[in-house]
Amino acid sequence: MIFEDIKNLLVAKFGETVIVGEETNGLQPALLIAPAQITQVCLELRDNPATYFDFLSNLSGVDYGTIDSRFGVVYHLSSIPYHSQLTLKVSTANDRDLTDLPSFPSISSVYKTAEWHEREAYDMVGIWFENHPDMRRILLPDDWDGFPLRKDYVEAEEYKGIKIK
Repeated sequence: MIFEDIKNLLVAKFGETVIVGEETNGLQPALLIAPAQITQVCLELRDNPATYFDFLSNLSGVDYGTIDSRFGVVYHLSSIPYHSQLTLKVSTANDRDLTDLPSFPSISSVYKTAEWHEREAYDMVGIWFENHPDMRRILLPDDWDGFPLRKDYVEAEEYKGIKIK
């Protein structure tokens, strides 16, 4: 299936509002999905015999910068039997307050490997995934302050008496 066919399939299944935009200027086109529907979209793309995107090859958390105050997630799906790939993106505005993290639905119920990818996006960028079975840090200590891949992250001078810089 080509990009336009997948787009039409999703619109037919979920309605016009499921796709909030598209990026076709890069090496791999991406569909911008309404965040609340990302889990259902991934389930459809996995289970539909015409697409069969059976493999989540990567999931990345993105900080679009302090000016935009926007965070997102990029999903790279692959169909092993059809030798095809698809990129999906979701994003949301956020005031960058560490007590109110940007949040998206988890897709770990669709792709088991998302459990680890989502934990990394949480640990590094501070993106919370709703209904994740084990949402906790994966790379840094539990008591680490902040999220190192955020554009406004300030590195601490030391951690528990150990000099960092």
